[in-house]
Amino acid sequence: MLPADARLRRSEEFRAVIRGGVRAGRRRLVLHVLPGYAQRTKAGFVVSKAVGNSVVRHRVLRRLRHLVAERLGTLPEGSALVVRALPAAATASSEELGADLDAALRRLRLSPSSRDNTGSTA
Repeated sequence: MLPADARLRRSEEFRAVIRGGVRAGRRRLVLHVLPGYAQRTKAGFVVSKAVGNSVVRHRVLRRLRHLVAERLGTLPEGSALVVRALPAAATASSEELGADLDAALRRLRLSPSSRDNTGSTA
């Protein structure tokens, strides 16, 4: 579970990250990242009705929250992340969602495996 101070909550926060950040898309997810957004790294999630009914949406949201919580410490300090689930996320397993999340983070050069030994992004 993400701590309360690590979550994006207001629509203005989501709008700022989506409009001002960089984007990487995968089959099941789209990530928007805005470096230097706040003092603490934050994450927010968008799971629309296109993904499925409320049971399906909440299952996808729980899986994404768990996956992002594990990776939040690997993101640059102060960045903001918005994870938008696409309809294909409804039938995806946690492993598939995790693979898409990792691939998108690598594309954005935000995963630990894409950094050099000094910890800066390449």
